[in-house]
Amino acid sequence: MNSFLKTTAFVALATFPRLHAAPVEITAANKLPLARTSQTIELSAKDLAPLNAKDLNLIHVTDSSGKELICQAIDNDGDALRKFDAVIFQSDFAAGETKTFTATVGGKQVYQKDQYKAFGRFVRERFDDFAWENDLIAHRTYGKALETWQGEPLTSSTIDIWSKRTPRMVINDWYLADDYHADHGEGADFYSAGPSRGCGGSGLWVEDKLWVSKNFINSNVLANGPIRVLFELEYAPFAAGKLNVGETKRISLDAGQQFDRFESHYHLSTPDTLVTAVGLKKAAGEKVEVDAAHGWLVKWEKMEKGAGNQGLAIITRPQDFLNPVQDPLNQIVLEKGDAGNVATWWAGFCWDKAGRFTDAEAWKKHVSEFAQGLASPVEVRITSAH
Repeated sequence: MNSFLKTTAFVALATFPRLHAAPVEITAANKLPLARTSQTIELSAKDLAPLNAKDLNLIHVTDSSGKELICQAIDNDGDALRKFDAVIFQSDFAAGETKTFTATVGGKQVYQKDQYKAFGRFVRERFDDFAWENDLIAHRTYGKALETWQGEPLTSSTIDIWSKRTPRMVINDWYLADDYHADHGEGADFYSAGPSRGCGGSGLWVEDKLWVSKNFINSNVLANGPIRVLFELEYAPFAAGKLNVGETKRISLDAGQQFDRFESHYHLSTPDTLVTAVGLKKAAGEKVEVDAAHGWLVKWEKMEKGAGNQGLAIITRPQDFLNPVQDPLNQIVLEKGDAGNVATWWAGFCWDKAGRFTDAEAWKKHVSEFAQGLASPVEVRITSAH
């Protein structure tokens, strides 16, 4: 081959576009005889390896009709590189339904504001709150600056409730207007969590007593919409009987869900077995029901300020559920953690004026079905198309 042909061949090889890897096919099956909405399908980097994507933010997912779905690359481990290690998307399933999806490589994912259904942030301007929400519910918890605020100091690692009846993200606007204790048509902060455990706040149960941390001291956001908000809160070591315990709490909330997932990692100077206490603030006239066999405690109560009614619940894995107890402020579920002193639970709420669950029976039914879903997650199978 002469030099001209060699050069021409080299240029052709260098400029000819590389063929895309074969798509990845996803089969997802709902094995329960229940309809399930906003189910999150999570694909690991290993699942998506056949696509040879240099960045998981380039992954796109379509359903069986070819419609592109919103998907989100997430960093589950929060490593120093901040490298994405999974991709999530959502779909609704009828009872017993199986669906197929296709993952391919495309352009970088860029989201529009109205596509966000989950969001959270550190709120320095409000004494170090951390606030988060999805399209159904919102929360906040308190940072260290609130402990020493001269106006209304509060030391509490509670989980507060913000009741909303709009699917849009409201945190930034409500803090901006600074009138979120009044309902201007979208909801408000009607809830006074105070030193209670609020909606799923936790502590440790030692010597037949609840021991709790103070306000969080650091926060770290690992994923921030449009489908999932995922963050960690660090707490200074606190006394639990004779123990001195540090805690890192990981919280996530997905679009379309009434429940947050909580995961507390406890750090002890000496080995010990811990019992986690997860609480819901007591309310006058509340209706409480427990199903230990399925790992949940549910309640229905009148809200403060005549704002309507709300349901709250705690759900654990049935094998972790120990027993329900009470203290002066809280209904409490005691649960055991794993061998590494990591405790996992789900907690959430509903507001009757949001229209989704308007009475105690509808709320209890949802809690029961959610617990069934935890025990039987949507089954996912991955194959490479050829």
